[in-house]
Amino acid sequence: MSRVSVEVENHIARVTLTRGDKMNALDPAMFDGIIEAGEGLLDRTDVRAVVLAGEGEAFCAGLDVMSFGALASGDPKDILMPRSHGDSNRFQQVCMVWQKVPVPVIAALKGVCLGGGMQIALGADIRIAAPGTRLSILEMKWGLVPDMGGMAILPRLLRSDVLRKLIYTNDLIDAAQAEAWGLVTELADDPEAAALALAEQIAGKSPSAVRSAKALIGYAETHLADIEAVLLEESRAQAELIGKPHQMEVVMANMQKRAPVFKD
Repeated sequence: MSRVSVEVENHIARVTLTRGDKMNALDPAMFDGIIEAGEGLLDRTDVRAVVLAGEGEAFCAGLDVMSFGALASGDPKDILMPRSHGDSNRFQQVCMVWQKVPVPVIAALKGVCLGGGMQIALGADIRIAAPGTRLSILEMKWGLVPDMGGMAILPRLLRSDVLRKLIYTNDLIDAAQAEAWGLVTELADDPEAAALALAEQIAGKSPSAVRSAKALIGYAETHLADIEAVLLEESRAQAELIGKPHQMEVVMANMQKRAPVFKD
């Protein structure tokens, strides 16, 4: 049975974790489904934004511990150290694939967003949460550290002291506190509807400019110490956009006071 559904309509891909009866807990099939869904979007030129959500009452309750007994029975290095997906292992790819998807990804959070589920949400560009959502960087509960891509992203979002507190204690926090600390972008009573509305807004912008913006932001975030390189990349990205069909259509649409129409 598929653990993840993907529906594309009006240039928006709706990716839904479909193990709602288990609070979308991560078992091996769920890992495979998430990776397949994300990688399936990498070359989709018709997709302009992604909404990532969970079926039922929760976004994701984290790792289904009973499903991963093999990690304890063998040498973990044999499972964790190989780079099976570019710069990532299989477990990291469920988070990092959303960073690699070339269009904005918006995660709609509700119920709980714990452990591995938190790290999947971190892979999104934007996180919208229902006010009652509970979140945790949960790994310390099991004597572990975040290892599904979270440490590539969390230091960009959180102050060091807040990050350390959340990792050391695995405390549950509510969505309002998560928003105040930077884990959540904004709150909405219906996060999926809010995520879809935002995706629709983004899908109406220049597709090439939005893709370029995501790539440029990612480049800048990973080259913070090299201002010269960031400035050069900024200029290169802009030069690739100016005068091209999407940019010219935006200019004409603004002048004619109408919505732009882009060819796929």
